Amino acid sequence: MKLKVNEIFYSLQGEGARTGEPFVFIRLSGCNLNCSFCDTDYSSGSFMSVEEILDKINSYGCNRILWTGGEPTLQLTDEIVSFFKEKGYWQAIETNGTHSVPSGIDYITCSPKEDFGTIRERIPEVNELRFPMQAGDPLPDISLLPKAEKYLLSPVFNGNILVPENVFHCIELIKTHPTWGLSLQIHKLIGIR
Repeated sequence: MKLKVNEIFYSLQGEGARTGEPFVFIRLSGCNLNCSFCDTDYSSGSFMSVEEILDKINSYGCNRILWTGGEPTLQLTDEIVSFFKEKGYWQAIETNGTHSVPSGIDYITCSPKEDFGTIRERIPEVNELRFPMQAGDPLPDISLLPKAEKYLLSPVFNGNILVPENVFHCIELIKTHPTWGLSLQIHKLIGIR
């Protein structure tokens, strides 16, 4: 079992409902979307066996993995998730919702970018929905989305720079639709990965 890995690093989750918690981030290469605001180099990477990945992440002393990308569901399988679960790892995933999530994932963050209407068929329930928003973007229709514990709007940054109009737009949407909450990319604000 091999995965094309862009990078592995240990840091704090910088956004969403688990902000501030330590995770071993495993960024997988490849994505099936081409979002204009993407802040990740997901095209490069090298193939690693699950054993090589395990050797690397064992050195961090943290039992929480965050599978991210690119789009991790393009590579991640039930067998790979099971391998790391058997080794004692709690696993979260950040996905764009265009593919089903492997079984055994403990926490699902879905950040849809397009085709909201069909996500619920692939992923009926998630822990959090996190939408990147720019000034003027409409609020997503919750009735088309997977059931979630948390519904979050995330203002799009310009690189690592906070864009006030995007933040204010999210705040106004949340104030008039209180089912939603705000998720800032704190890692960019405090300068960590």
